[in-house]
Amino acid sequence: MKQIHYISGVIITIFISFHLFNHSYSLFGVEEHILLMDKFRMVYRNIFAETLLLIAVFIQIFSGIRLFLKRRKNTTGFFEKLQLWSGLYLAIFFVFHLGAVFTGRFFLDLDTNIYFGVAGLNTFPVNLFFIPYYGLAILSFFGHISAIHDVKMKNNVLGFTPRKQSVLILLFGVILTLTLFYGLTNRYRGIEIPAEYHILIGK
Repeated sequence: MKQIHYISGVIITIFISFHLFNHSYSLFGVEEHILLMDKFRMVYRNIFAETLLLIAVFIQIFSGIRLFLKRRKNTTGFFEKLQLWSGLYLAIFFVFHLGAVFTGRFFLDLDTNIYFGVAGLNTFPVNLFFIPYYGLAILSFFGHISAIHDVKMKNNVLGFTPRKQSVLILLFGVILTLTLFYGLTNRYRGIEIPAEYHILIGK
């Protein structure tokens, strides 16, 4: 179970890395973000890649919840607890996020591009939900990686012990989260959300 969980996690991590890098392009404007997204979609938006990713996500959700239930009473230490609880949040997030994306694509006939996320992040009061919802997802992703790194890494790198490396990974996740939210919120307070996306924010 742990090996299957790890392999599916590696597949998901590759996609999320593309996804977060794409979101970092929000700092350069909506057009640049969408242009890069279209290039990335040539890689992952096809029947093979999407099927592989969906299988990996379903495995991650199922195995992650089972591992959480198995280990929750025998977990000690900050990083062990971080791995456990960040994994649980990610499992819950995947369920809701996939549901939202597929609803947008196949039922609302929306392109789930930057406007799909920006609409909720920049509209009061729904942003009171979406900001912590997405923020905790990114932090949980890096928290999970840092916790796994703490367990598996044995060697010093550039003078940093495995524990310090894990702390740096977690710190990078915090900085990236703040940077992404700057690009997706503060910069776009005056952005005009296309009319077709108003259904997402109750307009």
